[in-house]
Amino acid sequence: MSKAKEGFLRVILTMVVALAIGALLIIGIGENPIEAYGALLNGAFNGKFRLGTTLAGFTPLLLTSTAFAIAAKAGAFNVGVEGEVFLGGIVAAYIGINWTFLPKPLLMIACFLGAMAVGALWAFIPAALKAFYDVSEVCTTILMNTVALHITSYLVSGPMSAGTANAQTLPVTVTLHQFMTPSSANVGIFIAIAAVIAVIFMLYKTSWGYKIRTVGGNPIHADYVGISSKKVFIGAMMLSGVLGGMAGCIEVLGVHGYFLNNFATGLGSNGMLAALIVKNNMFATPFMAFFLAVLSAGGMGMQQMTGVPKALVDTIAAVFIIIATMETLFTFKKRRDVRLARKEKEGQS
Repeated sequence: MSKAKEGFLRVILTMVVALAIGALLIIGIGENPIEAYGALLNGAFNGKFRLGTTLAGFTPLLLTSTAFAIAAKAGAFNVGVEGEVFLGGIVAAYIGINWTFLPKPLLMIACFLGAMAVGALWAFIPAALKAFYDVSEVCTTILMNTVALHITSYLVSGPMSAGTANAQTLPVTVTLHQFMTPSSANVGIFIAIAAVIAVIFMLYKTSWGYKIRTVGGNPIHADYVGISSKKVFIGAMMLSGVLGGMAGCIEVLGVHGYFLNNFATGLGSNGMLAALIVKNNMFATPFMAFFLAVLSAGGMGMQQMTGVPKALVDTIAAVFIIIATMETLFTFKKRRDVRLARKEKEGQS
């Protein structure tokens, strides 16, 4: 079975199981699950505004989930995507506000390049610490998320403040076109899709992609056959940072038009969730990211049209995590059984 088909089937199965459990919970509170899910779909897709809101929420999730997955392919657990989104956004805002000497097309490119560069550099720090000093990238990226948040909060409340009640910057002078007004869906979604397709192509059709998968599978073997596991690991983490920075740039230029304090809260963790549910399958991750965007956008409509609280959407998301965890536990059990059988066979011989 191809990787794309396998990943798609895993997404469908996970959706069905989680929604079935959610239906039981809805019945338990005395509501009709068919009406509730109908209201959820209506809230996510009915009309230009609702569909546009779903697409606008899907765009950053697509990039952050892919960012986490590509790092995972090299053996990294990059929890720091959210910090890269924040820093990418603030750099894009700075360039978009101050570099007005550039023509708008070049200014747009400069915003993206600046955001992606700072995301890559931010990811380089934990990657290098892990590669050369064996410092856990999980710990460093979690801590660096907090640092990134405080850096941007300081800048948007001080040197870059617009002087408004809400902590934000001045409006940027170049923006991404919104094509489903009054929603915030913008052409950034096409940039994100193109970037994800390019990453998937690189991973499975180029020599560097082969190196990433080899290092993620067995770094010792990679070093043995002449692949520098340290360089590849750092490169994959920096590519992850590039995608995170791009997500921040699209949010600033396409959704808000300025940098809004704490605008990216939850984008990194939700993207990580989407990737983990499908075991970092690069083909299945976009589908799961879209499904989570639908749940988020449609949850409010479900609450307004039925007696089902929006918190149930969070419950369904939690069910996803449980299912993924159980599948991992079963995998560990299978590996343990194989090891025990092998030891018994060796003992008998």
